Amino acid sequence: MQAARPVPVLMLTALGEETDVLVGLGVGADDYLAKPFSMRELVARIHALLRRVERAAQLAVEDTVIRVGEVEIDTAARRVFVRGTEAQLTRTEFDLLRRLAERPGQVFERDRLLSDVWGFSEAAATRTVDSHVRALRRKLGPDVVRTVHGVGYALVRR
Repeated sequence: MQAARPVPVLMLTALGEETDVLVGLGVGADDYLAKPFSMRELVARIHALLRRVERAAQLAVEDTVIRVGEVEIDTAARRVFVRGTEAQLTRTEFDLLRRLAERPGQVFERDRLLSDVWGFSEAAATRTVDSHVRALRRKLGPDVVRTVHGVGYALVRR
């Protein structure tokens, strides 16, 4: 279940002995709740699990330096370096680059980038993505972002 992506696991069971709890947590459960339990406790534990996941994801994004080829993205400082030289990006250019860098090599459709970076839900402004990619290429080099014609863009893995 967790092979594709990390998902919090809350084990609900009728087995409440200490050894059962230890085995359940040992095989990968993030929390363990034995019957009988109240719905309020179940909801509270689910909220606690989700808070931990959100906090961990936020820390991973905030405190990470992403390196893709000759590009280094310091997400906490919002700075980008190409071969050791800092590139001056606008806020939107940085956000677009960071989104592409989260999965180097994966092709992102223009509509998805519009939604993820700009928060747009309609595809009428896809040329906005094109103009920002053009600016990224001008600042980072022509071979950093790859165009997949008719689909979108991908950050080149090296």
